[in-house]
Amino acid sequence: MTALEPYSEPDAKSDATLFADPTLLAAMDIGSNSIRMSLVRLDLATGNWSVLSQHKETVRLGQGEFAAPGEYRQSLLSEDAIARGVLVLQKFAEIARGRGAGEIVAIATAALREAENRDEFTRRAASEAGVEVRVVPGIEEARLIYLGVASGVELGEKRGLFIDIGGGSTELIVGTQSEHLLLDSLKLGAIRVGNQFLSGVTGPVPVSLYAAMQQQVRVVSTHAVRKIRATGFDLAIASSGTAQNLASIAARRAGQDPASLRNYTLKTGDLREIAAMLCKLTLEERRRVPGLNPERADIILSGAAVLQTLAEDLGVDGLQVADRSLREGVIVDALLRRQGVSASDEAGVRRRSIETLMRVLPGEEAHARQVTRLTLRLFDQAKEAGLHPYGPAERELLEYAALVHDIGVFVSHTGHHRHSYYLIRHSELAGFTDEEIEIIANLAYFHRKSPPKKRHAHYQALARDDQQMVRPLAALLRLAEGLDRSHLGLVRDVSLKVVEQGTHRWLRLSLQSDSDPQLELWYVGSEKAAVEEAFGLPLEIIAAAAL
Repeated sequence: MTALEPYSEPDAKSDATLFADPTLLAAMDIGSNSIRMSLVRLDLATGNWSVLSQHKETVRLGQGEFAAPGEYRQSLLSEDAIARGVLVLQKFAEIARGRGAGEIVAIATAALREAENRDEFTRRAASEAGVEVRVVPGIEEARLIYLGVASGVELGEKRGLFIDIGGGSTELIVGTQSEHLLLDSLKLGAIRVGNQFLSGVTGPVPVSLYAAMQQQVRVVSTHAVRKIRATGFDLAIASSGTAQNLASIAARRAGQDPASLRNYTLKTGDLREIAAMLCKLTLEERRRVPGLNPERADIILSGAAVLQTLAEDLGVDGLQVADRSLREGVIVDALLRRQGVSASDEAGVRRRSIETLMRVLPGEEAHARQVTRLTLRLFDQAKEAGLHPYGPAERELLEYAALVHDIGVFVSHTGHHRHSYYLIRHSELAGFTDEEIEIIANLAYFHRKSPPKKRHAHYQALARDDQQMVRPLAALLRLAEGLDRSHLGLVRDVSLKVVEQGTHRWLRLSLQSDSDPQLELWYVGSEKAAVEEAFGLPLEIIAAAAL
């Protein structure tokens, strides 16, 4: 690979700007093992797409990153891995822009998801390649994989189990043709398990070592396997490089040389035999196995251990091999968004995730919705008054934070804002990026007690722009929480305005109620300092009868 010039924004007259085609999409999958890109033309009328070109570079972002079981150390991308990854993004982005791509969507998975220095990668990707990298949680990765795989298989009335083994994680989905029923993401992957068990092993792999890998898979997957059994499925479908390479080996051993592995069925018995055969070979001998990509020779056994163990524990006789995965899910997601379905569909996925989390506290739903209604009123009025510059995207995150701000009470009322943060941060929220979940969790944390301070490590971990956004929006949520302190819905409406008199400016919060909201007035009054700090203006609070 040759070095590329750093990315620079095209000027107003550049060909890339003049001829960008909104129907051309570049979908990038930044995985732990490789970076892939599909350049496609979208057909909004039919909901289909045509592939113009596909590109792949093995980068090994996750090499050496993932800790062994019981080992506690920082999870870091190496400087070399970051440089390799950014260089590939430069190359791919140059190709995409040269072809006139109107949009580049770059999704990063386990390697960046777990790396403590991922901000360095995303910053360099933006500055040097002009690519905004979206780091997704495991559950969102599973949702996108489902969209991609389901778009290329015919399930009919059947329920499918989807298994996608990546470098750092394995995503498990149960779904029909039209909806997913279960999403899960496990810290199991070909590179991760290989790092833990096969580092430095260049000779044959002892049977005992392969069995140890399988045992590790069982330990990590036991809860997921139980959930999948309870949900039920009719057939199993495996996607990604591990499954495709193992299927290719099986086909060659059977004397076949299929042009495409699409819908090829890899029998579990054949998988078991292939793994046993590969264990007897040295690394160099594995590189020469017909059907195996030589670049995967060092991680194929760890990937096989994951796939074989899951197939055996779930009673799967065979796995249908899919040729679609995460990238195609990104394309489907983009198509739906362009068609006007995805804006509502994505919001639907996100809202369903939040609504599911709300069920932790069913008795507090009325309070949560009252606080949310008042929070959004305050957000809109504050924007109209020029108190913040934020729009629909930030409003949506604030709404979700308001809906789940009190779920920490499920653990304990004492310090429940801290429990809310933890539950939100570690819940399976589909449709969100890690950054969005962190923002929602921070907003919920700061709905009471201290406003954001330097001592709050989770607040300091936010990007600077997100910190600046969380501070005023959390103040609005604090006000709304105070306006329903009694949990009786006494406040019918609220008004927040900037009042000017001569050289003096202040905020006036007016609340309307047909009852006596003394508790609400007292609680909102106790939040004056936090609100004044967030907006830089004194706060006046008045109550009036509801109209």
